[in-house]
Amino acid sequence: MRLARPRPRTLLWLLPALLAAGFLAYSLGAGKTVAVVAAKRQPLTETVISSGRIITPERIELGAEMVGNLVEVTVEEGDRVVAGQVLARIDDAEQRAAAEQARRALEESAARQAQLREVARPVADQALAQAAANLVQAGNEFTRVQRLVEAGFYNQSRLDEARRALDATRAAREAAQAQARGNHPDGVEERLASARQAQARAALALAAAKQANTVIRAPAASVVVRKLVEPGDIVTQGKVLFELAADGETQIVLQVDEKNLGRLALGQQAAVLADAYPARPFEAVIFRIAPAVDAQKGSVEIKLRVAAPPPFAKPDMTVSVEIRVGHRASALTLPGDAVRDQAGQPWVMVIEHGRAVRRPVRLGLAGNGVVEVAAGLAEGEAVIPAAAAVVEGQKVRAGAV
Repeated sequence: MRLARPRPRTLLWLLPALLAAGFLAYSLGAGKTVAVVAAKRQPLTETVISSGRIITPERIELGAEMVGNLVEVTVEEGDRVVAGQVLARIDDAEQRAAAEQARRALEESAARQAQLREVARPVADQALAQAAANLVQAGNEFTRVQRLVEAGFYNQSRLDEARRALDATRAAREAAQAQARGNHPDGVEERLASARQAQARAALALAAAKQANTVIRAPAASVVVRKLVEPGDIVTQGKVLFELAADGETQIVLQVDEKNLGRLALGQQAAVLADAYPARPFEAVIFRIAPAVDAQKGSVEIKLRVAAPPPFAKPDMTVSVEIRVGHRASALTLPGDAVRDQAGQPWVMVIEHGRAVRRPVRLGLAGNGVVEVAAGLAEGEAVIPAAAAVVEGQKVRAGAV
């Protein structure tokens, strides 16, 4: 029996089917096609990002040291002031009167001391000299009368009278001596006058100090952060009137998650962005890491110094800080999502002899979306991303690198 030969048209229909079947058989033999990523070398910088605020080294709260009516306020919030500049005044009528009274008392004490030096002392010295002369005269008279009584010219009563006169002049001389001693520079009158003058001087100083307390001045060059009073307010002792931010180096304070503590070190550089000026970054450097962790927040306080603060940097301004904690000029990197179990024992899925194979790796720095593979992988080697539906041992082939 003779078989019929296939017609050319039938062969044309069979050819595509045979090609498709062959491709299917090849595909099943080669395994699943998956997209892969390749390990490549590139510069890599690891950063720790946190937010914080700009601070100044010192905040000053100025209060009143007395009760009074505020008659003048000379500054507004945001004003820059210099040391000694007047910020406000309290009504000082009572203090001015007290100061004037103390000034008059000081003038009176000075006049009394001058009177003692220019009048009382010379008069006392003259009185002492006169008393001494009177005593000599009374002594001579007593001697003369005594001789005449002995000679019988006078009776005893005349001698008694001369003795009383001598005793009186002796007492007068002693009184004059005491008065002269008291008026001399080291005498009691001089010391008393000096004490009165010192007391008057102290009273004047106290009155002047109280009057000075009616003027509120800036203790240092600073910026007025808060003004809490207006003219006409009644202020009390200890009430805060102004809050100032003293001039000094600009600093930034951060609260960084404690898990990053091991990657931070003094001297590390950081890029700072103010939320209000996102296109104008500036530099800062870590100069203090708190010795303890805040147990409530699970964070550690970090302070950075800004060597050249921009003009827009203001106290309490919110900023974002990116601290550079590590850098490699040429690091072997992979996308972060290509490395699995990064927090535990990291590994990647690679293709070896047409199958997916699990391989442990050691990681280094972590950058923006990429990680450094410090060991376990060669440059250019293909890695199956974690998102691919591939299990270990499965036949696969690389689709695109």
